Amino acid sequence: MNAPVSKTLLPRTLALSMAVAVALGGTFVAPRSADAAKGGNAAGLKLDESKLPPFNQFRIGDVDASKNVCSDFSGHVNGKWLASNAIPGDRVSWGAFEMLAERSVAVQRQIAEQAAANAKATGVQKIVGDFWATGMDEAKINAQGIAPLKSRLAEIDALTDGASVAEYLRKSFGRGEGAVFGFGPSADFKDSSMNIAYVAQGGLGLPDVEYYRKDEHKEKLAAYEKHVAKVLELSGIAADDAAKQAKDVIAFETRLAKASKSSEELSRDVSLFYNPVTPADADKMTPNFSWTRFFESQGIAAPKMFSFAIPEFHKEVDKMIADVPAAQWKSYLRFHTVDGASPFLSEPFVQENFNFYRKTLRGQKEMKPRWKRVLDTIEGQAGEALGQMYVQVAFPPESKAQMQTLVNNLSGSLKVRLENLAWMSPGTKKKALEKWSTFTPKIGYPDKWRDWSGLKTTRSSYVENILAANEFNYRWNLAKIGKPVDKTEWGMSPQTVNAYYNPQQNEIVFPAAILQPPFFDPKADDARNYGGIGAVIGHEMIHGYDDQGSRFGPTGNFENWWTEDDAKGFKALTDKLVAQFNGYEAVPGKFVNGNLTLGENIADLGGLAVAYDAMKRATAGKADPMIDGLNRDQRFFMNWGTVWRRNFTPQELEVRLVTDPHAPANFRAIGAPSNHPAFAAAFQCKAGDAMVRDGEKRISIW
Repeated sequence: MNAPVSKTLLPRTLALSMAVAVALGGTFVAPRSADAAKGGNAAGLKLDESKLPPFNQFRIGDVDASKNVCSDFSGHVNGKWLASNAIPGDRVSWGAFEMLAERSVAVQRQIAEQAAANAKATGVQKIVGDFWATGMDEAKINAQGIAPLKSRLAEIDALTDGASVAEYLRKSFGRGEGAVFGFGPSADFKDSSMNIAYVAQGGLGLPDVEYYRKDEHKEKLAAYEKHVAKVLELSGIAADDAAKQAKDVIAFETRLAKASKSSEELSRDVSLFYNPVTPADADKMTPNFSWTRFFESQGIAAPKMFSFAIPEFHKEVDKMIADVPAAQWKSYLRFHTVDGASPFLSEPFVQENFNFYRKTLRGQKEMKPRWKRVLDTIEGQAGEALGQMYVQVAFPPESKAQMQTLVNNLSGSLKVRLENLAWMSPGTKKKALEKWSTFTPKIGYPDKWRDWSGLKTTRSSYVENILAANEFNYRWNLAKIGKPVDKTEWGMSPQTVNAYYNPQQNEIVFPAAILQPPFFDPKADDARNYGGIGAVIGHEMIHGYDDQGSRFGPTGNFENWWTEDDAKGFKALTDKLVAQFNGYEAVPGKFVNGNLTLGENIADLGGLAVAYDAMKRATAGKADPMIDGLNRDQRFFMNWGTVWRRNFTPQELEVRLVTDPHAPANFRAIGAPSNHPAFAAAFQCKAGDAMVRDGEKRISIW
């Protein structure tokens, strides 16, 4: 979510190389001959539209007239739809994002099946085809059992002391299978044009440190201990011994958790990720684990400096190398090695992994079908390879052209809002406008595709393909350390239904898959598109000015461009937004964490305002078509609400309240528009209505 902060529209797993990116949720140009030789041409693919699920978009028939728009806007727009659209058994949430994701995976399935059927496939088609064919061969996977991990487990069994543990950690990292901490490249906070190495905390099996610290999570911790025991037993440890070792693993992780930062701490202080030190200085802090030797073992020249993030965590790991018995280390490493591979092993491992992580922890009723799980694996291991084929069949030229127009219009509206800020001094405002002038939008897919020619896949073993991709991707990332940042790279694949902002590159990125209804429709009226993807564009732009993004300057460097008075004024405004969301009760007795979700709430608030301004400018002088009896402003806000129709399982919601920097969807639907005077005017809401925050309560930041 912990690698250096990534801001997205929706939560996603964070790669360490995405140092400070922040997420919400074109015409295809054939690769140049050189790129085609590297990636392999994906020509000849066909898409059967009849096999794709429908889009989820605003329809007047979904409106629940029994719920007053001014007191329960989310219920008014989405209540009827949510009541009649239960969460599918293989999911833990269901709404606009998930339905669009279903369409994306349906497209991906057709692509993967065609790639696997092509005996002469090369490049990206061969990689995707090999993953698909081996992943779908359930009989072979079941027959292999735990055999693919035997050599790894033998290495762990051979550990005898702290020195051998340190050596094992170095060796496993070299294969792209590192444990305990995170390691990888990202842009230097002080020089965003260059990549440096970062290390980060890690090593926990539960979603957040709170699960080890607070009594309210003790049932989940107890269930996790049983899961650890079961996995160890499946790996070949006798049941009684597995139960004892599980207690050791829990004690081990609890100690790590005490030295770790929480999701809230990490999301609200991006500076925690940047602690530049020399390898020699790091060695002094961790005398039992030499970072100089670690860099050497990874085949990297020891850098002059690297970011030693969360040093207290690494000091604790160092102490554990010295004082934790080798037997306890072996239990911990054995469990995580098997647990991490369980989704790709035989059925007993797959089922146990699902039973805890999806069913117990998140409330998922049934396992995803194998084909979806295999696509998840391809996304994780070779997502851009699949994306190179995806955009050929699923991203029409008019989408990219219209998106560029929308981005330009949103950018112009943001500039006007920045210029007219009453609370910001001229000096700080000048810097804010400098940052605005350097925004870089990326739409649909990368201009330059990644080179996959070094990844060797086969039709012999699913796990072997995954291990090969792990090492290939790790080595590809390591090669960036000490090199200039490649600004053509993307942090999401084209088939991802999400968007993100990266403050170190000052870029806003919109993958092809999100550029569809209800977010964007080339055939829809302006109101729907501005209330959907327009607000998403604004959201990502405003991340450049949220409480963490605003700590990066126009060039992407981590710097303070604020006067002291402006910073205090900004803090006073954001404190009001924290208080607003702290007041939302998600489940009886449990409220949204306004501090954890602050960055996303700032982005929603400003993004919606910028999108509304852009719509008004784009439609100035045009007659309002009055569709379905709704005027343009009403349709704008209705589509905003539609984007945030989403059900969660109770267990999933509990996890998100602790770990997710995004507020639950129903509160995102009402949070920003309740502060917008145009909403009240559009629906003739009055002072005192829940959707009217007026006077001192109304919040306007950007």
